[in-house]
Amino acid sequence: MNDRPELQRSLIGRVGEVAALTRPLGAARTGHPALVLVEGPAGIGKTALVEQVLEAERARPGGLRVLRVTGVPWESDLPLGVADQLLRAHGDGTSLPDPAAPDAVLETCRILHRQWATAQETEPLAVVVDDGHWADAESLRAIRSAVRRMSDERVLVVLIARDEPYELYDTRRAHAELPPSALRTLEVLDGCQDVALCPGPLTAEDVRTLAREVNGLSLDLASARHLCRHTLGNPRHLTQLLRELPRDTWHDWRPELPAPARYAAAVRHRLAQCGRSARLLVEACAVLGNDASLAEAVETAELADVADALPAVDEARAAGLLTPTVDPGRTQLSFPHPLVRAAVLTGIPLTHRADLHHRAAEVTEDRGSRLAHRVAATSRADDALADELDAYAAERASAGEWSAVADVLVRAGRLSTARAVREDRLLRAVDAMIGAGDVAQATAFAAELESFPEDILRGTVLGYLAIMRGRPAEADAFLAQAWERCDPARHADLMARICQRRVLHALGRFDGGDVVAWARRAIELADPGDPSAIESEAVLGLGLAMAGQPEQALAAYESAAAKLPSGAQPQRFQLGRGWVDLALDAPEAARRRLEAAVPTSYRLGSIRISLWAQGWLARTQFALGAWPEALETVQRAAHRLAEVRIELSRPLVHWTGAQIHALRGDWEAAEHHVGEALATPHQYEVMLVPSCLARAQVAEARGDYERVVEALSPVVHLPQRVSVDEPGFWPWPDVYANALVMTGRLDEADAFLAPYEDLAARRTRRAAMARLGLARGRLTAAQGDIDTARKVFEQALAHLDHLPLPYDRARVNFAYGQTLRRAGKRREADTVLKNARDAYAALGARTYVERCDRELKAGGLHTARLAPGLSRLTPQEQAVARLVAAGATNQQAGLELFISVKTVQYHLTHIYSKLGIRSRSELAARFRELPTEHDG
Repeated sequence: MNDRPELQRSLIGRVGEVAALTRPLGAARTGHPALVLVEGPAGIGKTALVEQVLEAERARPGGLRVLRVTGVPWESDLPLGVADQLLRAHGDGTSLPDPAAPDAVLETCRILHRQWATAQETEPLAVVVDDGHWADAESLRAIRSAVRRMSDERVLVVLIARDEPYELYDTRRAHAELPPSALRTLEVLDGCQDVALCPGPLTAEDVRTLAREVNGLSLDLASARHLCRHTLGNPRHLTQLLRELPRDTWHDWRPELPAPARYAAAVRHRLAQCGRSARLLVEACAVLGNDASLAEAVETAELADVADALPAVDEARAAGLLTPTVDPGRTQLSFPHPLVRAAVLTGIPLTHRADLHHRAAEVTEDRGSRLAHRVAATSRADDALADELDAYAAERASAGEWSAVADVLVRAGRLSTARAVREDRLLRAVDAMIGAGDVAQATAFAAELESFPEDILRGTVLGYLAIMRGRPAEADAFLAQAWERCDPARHADLMARICQRRVLHALGRFDGGDVVAWARRAIELADPGDPSAIESEAVLGLGLAMAGQPEQALAAYESAAAKLPSGAQPQRFQLGRGWVDLALDAPEAARRRLEAAVPTSYRLGSIRISLWAQGWLARTQFALGAWPEALETVQRAAHRLAEVRIELSRPLVHWTGAQIHALRGDWEAAEHHVGEALATPHQYEVMLVPSCLARAQVAEARGDYERVVEALSPVVHLPQRVSVDEPGFWPWPDVYANALVMTGRLDEADAFLAPYEDLAARRTRRAAMARLGLARGRLTAAQGDIDTARKVFEQALAHLDHLPLPYDRARVNFAYGQTLRRAGKRREADTVLKNARDAYAALGARTYVERCDRELKAGGLHTARLAPGLSRLTPQEQAVARLVAAGATNQQAGLELFISVKTVQYHLTHIYSKLGIRSRSELAARFRELPTEHDG
């Protein structure tokens, strides 16, 4: 147990890095020596990480000896200085060879090798060189060569180094160029590793944990994100700021954060060493913000002209204060770290800073930036400026640029003198945050909003927030109260907005009829260009498709496409139409449209819409067989979800991750996604259905069909399922029906399947008909009619002709082949199962490749070389024996091989008799002799 709390705090969020460093150390214990480079910026936690792992390893049986030395800057040009420390740390009296001798490095290498080989004889050895960036190049070469000479010694060498040559705290080195010795060290470090480990920045959740442990501070996610961006997730900077800043700092919205005191002093020292022009330029850039243009910075700083300012740029760059980026006709100036800008900005006297903001407002071309500078230059309430901000927010809202709207309205509210106006603007700001998808930031304001007097806007906004948080009952209550308060003569705009929220609420409930009704009402009530009308029109076609009216849905999208506005709004249409395309058996068109709906950077689109698009894009990529791309989409969306906390789309995103990992046999990753996809019957149907499918499809991949039935039971018992059951949207009926057949509930499966088959046929949804055909084929065969079953399977495969759905085709072929094999049609089964195996192998579905191999072996046409005695087993007996020997129960073996439990028991009786054994444990021991290669 670690009793150093500061060490424990610095290891928050380092589970992956600890595991990555523990692996080579474990390998070194078994005679695989290596050299590990742990590299990163100052304060990222490199040394603490190494210390944690070494302390844990010391406590293991066999112990661990650690030799530790540290490089220092004033000895960085001393040849073999670090090597000398290592020789003295070993303590056997060996002296360093003359560093000036021609073979000094080689002789030092031999000495180190000899010493370390001797030391590791009694216990494994770890050699740690901290601050390796200050080590001399000769020592690093000797260390590297010593490791290269090793073969089976139990030695691990760890170099800890910064990935930047100097840190701002080294104030005496301002303006210094790297000395030749440091350049040599960097060159050696670049190739001085067998394993490289770079600890990354902490996440916002890590920051929240750190805040609790540093000073018992409970940060909301929005504040943690703000602090994380400000420090780039560096644990040292985070810890210092959490200790230095007053606790009430975090009650404010995006407070202006300084740099840590020591860091700020170093920056200001460097700035003070610069000439007047460079100082003015750096201060102007701090006011303008990152990526300021050189021309604007020169005008703000009141320097002569751009040409005359270039020497000042060079001076600021040499001091490590600015980073210029030169493009044809334009030079941008940025800060190397947000803390550098913060240190400069907070060091500018307030009066001078206000003057700089006034000048910046005059020179910048962007209206939003001008207003922001005027706000920054204002030290008291200003209703006129607040009104200008409000008008600008209205312009941005008409383009759907909700993030910009939120920022502007919060500032407008703070400049407003009347309380009612402040509350109104904050409510509208939070509404825009939700529209932009920043539910974490909106949630931070929830308590304040709930303290406001009850009115229409308050109910509308809180209802919207409840939808995004996946709370249907709460959303319904807020929206109903807001609707009851509306006066059609006075509140038409608010009524349109409530209707649009009702559209989203109905979408969450996956009720196509309600989506259509509320969308049409919103369009009627709102002005043609109003965002509420535009978003409702984007969802109208989706609602029509959900309600079983695909032709009307496509017509609605065609009509809407003709009058699409520019800006962010087309993103919503691309999402809706892509979702419909996927349901209507057009996955390639769906992929194009959903890919277009994902980006938010260039058209200022909504994160909320982007996350939905990524969720359905991952499903589309899965259907098309592009599983690596699907997992990348899931990973990106999951990372974003952790930041913005839009609960409504969380299960959809993780559903695909769960299914792919299960099909690949990565059960730990699959269960992680199942946990992340978790939803309850009290949440929205659009959350519950993918959550249940994630559980069911992982269980199906395991061959646990009882659990499949259990996982989908909440969907079966939904009180209203009309749109959920619409073919093409949620592929759950075939999974459930198949599980009913596999668990012997044939009559129940028959009754369940019939209405879904009829509906899919009436809608002519070929993919749905193929999936349902799989279950019907299995059911028909189980009822004893193999000829009809063959026709059903062939028809299912025909439905998939010309559809680019490789997983569906493989799944039908597998069920078909398994059914033929059970019916004794071994040669036919062999051909079909090979088709399934090839398709699964191409997809990387290892779980089903192995299952196909077992089926092929059970068919008896492809037999493996067997250990003595086992060759007497029939192919079916061999298949049963393999599964039971691997730990399967009789029921699991029966489900896997599509035979009854009684048949499994019958085969086991014969297996035991033929092999002369009496128990499952003896069978497992005997079966370890079997070869492991695949055949067929």
